[in-house]
Amino acid sequence: MARLPRLCLPAIPQHIIQRGTNRQACFAKPDDFAAYASWLAQAAKDNDVLIHAWVFMTNHVHLLVTPKSDSCVSKMIQNLGRHYVRSNGWERVKAYQSLFSSQLDRNIVKNIRSSVQKNLL
Repeated sequence: MARLPRLCLPAIPQHIIQRGTNRQACFAKPDDFAAYASWLAQAAKDNDVLIHAWVFMTNHVHLLVTPKSDSCVSKMIQNLGRHYVRSNGWERVKAYQSLFSSQLDRNIVKNIRSSVQKNLL
């Protein structure tokens, strides 16, 4: 089932946090930070998102952005994810979690997985 669209009001600044799964590292070396910064700049330009500030940590990213339309932040993050997957391969991608994942979503998936496993045993 597809995820419902997120509320994204044009011209309203948003604080976005993107984390590694289970707080694992998203960036292994300095070149990873530089590549992400380049992809972020291009994705923001392509999707009409203004970037006011960013902080890159080894296991997460903080972005302060202002969207110009209602779906441009989602498209920007989707674009970033595609670059990440292409450059890092599937094994590293397992450590990466989109900023749009929520704790509630993880708990639901965990409960469903647990229920399925119990019914299979």
